[in-house]
Amino acid sequence: MKKIVIISTLSLLLFACGKKEDNTNIDTLIASKNVKELQAKKALIQADLSKIDEALAKLDVKKEEALVSVLAVKDTVFSHYLEIQGSVDTKENILVQPEYQGTLVSLNVKAGQRVSKGQVLGKIDDAGLSQQVASLENQYALAKTTFERQKNLWNQKIGSEIQYLQAQTQMVSAQRGVAQAKAQLAKTIIRAPFTGTIDEVFVEKGQVVAPSAQGLMRIVNLSNMYVSTSVPETYIGKLKVGTEVDVLLTSLGKTYKGKVRQIGNFVNPSNRSFGIEVSVPNPENLLRPNQVANLKITDYINKNTVVVPTNVIQEDGEGNKFVYTAINISGKTGTAKKIIVKLGQSSDNVTEILNGLSDNDVIVTEGMNTISDGMKLNF
Repeated sequence: MKKIVIISTLSLLLFACGKKEDNTNIDTLIASKNVKELQAKKALIQADLSKIDEALAKLDVKKEEALVSVLAVKDTVFSHYLEIQGSVDTKENILVQPEYQGTLVSLNVKAGQRVSKGQVLGKIDDAGLSQQVASLENQYALAKTTFERQKNLWNQKIGSEIQYLQAQTQMVSAQRGVAQAKAQLAKTIIRAPFTGTIDEVFVEKGQVVAPSAQGLMRIVNLSNMYVSTSVPETYIGKLKVGTEVDVLLTSLGKTYKGKVRQIGNFVNPSNRSFGIEVSVPNPENLLRPNQVANLKITDYINKNTVVVPTNVIQEDGEGNKFVYTAINISGKTGTAKKIIVKLGQSSDNVTEILNGLSDNDVIVTEGMNTISDGMKLNF
C-alpha cells in the first residue's frame, strides 16, 4: 500500500513537471525567435491535433447512430371514404287520420300490434249513410230495369228515341249516385295504409274524431329503413346509385352495410350540398326513425398501390413531401435515405403514395424526426 502511494505521488510530480516544461519550452522558443524550432514545434502540435480529430470523428460516428422502428410497405387496396352524419328515417311512418267526422264506434287495435295492409283498424259512425246507400241501390235497380225494358222496345222499333235516352240517363245517374255514396261510406272504415306496427294510439272508442294534427294512431314499418343526409357538391359525379356505405349506429354499437338508393338533383344554394338516401337493412328491427348515423361512403378505390402511415410523412424547406427509408440493411442495421414522394389521398390514418416508393421498400415509422440522410440506423 505504501509503495502504491509513493508511485502515484511520483507520477503526479512527473506529469506536473512535464506540463510545466512544455509551457517553458514554448515560451522560451517564442522568446528566442527561432523560426525553425517554432515551425518544428508547430508541426508536432498539429500532428497531435490530427490524432485528436480522428478520435473525435470516430466518436461522432458513434453518436450519428439512431434507434428507429421500420416497416416494409406492400402493394395493397386503398379506399377513400367520405365520412358524414345522417338521420335514420322511413317513408312508412305516418299518423293515421280519419277521412270522416263522427263517433268512433269501434277500435280494433292497440299499441305494439302488428297489422297488414288494408286491415280494418276501426270504424266511425256513418250517421245513416249506410241506409242512404241501400236506398240509392234500390233506385239504381229500378232505373236499370226501366232502361233494359225501354231498350228492348227500342230494338223492336217501339217507342221514341227520347224515351230510350231518358231511361239510359236515369240509370247512369243512379249508378253514379250509388258509387258516390259507397265511397263516402268507405271513409267511415279506418284501414291500415301499409303493413307495419301500431306505435301509438291517441283515441278511445266512443270518442268523436276528425282530422287533426295528432291523428288517430301512428303506424310504422321498420323493414324499409334509410338514412338521409346532405353531401357537399364537390362529390357530384363521385357518388352513384348502388355505392356501398358503412352505416354506424353509435347508440347500438353496430355497423350496417347499406347502399345509395337515391341521389338528389338539386344543390341547396345555402350550404352548397345535395341530398342522398342510403337504404339500410333492419333484420333485427333495432333501427328507429330519427336515430343518428355516421356514414362512411366509398368514393375512391385504388386496387394496387402503396400506403404509409400519415404521420411518417415530413416536409422539407422546399415544400417537398418525403419519408425516410432504410437501405443497405444487414440484420438489424441499415442506412437512412431521404425519399421524395408524391401523395394521393388519405383515409384512416394512412396516405396513398403515388410515386417514390415501391413494394417491399422499408420505411422508418418511429424516430424519423431525429435522423438525417445517410445516418446509420439500428432497429
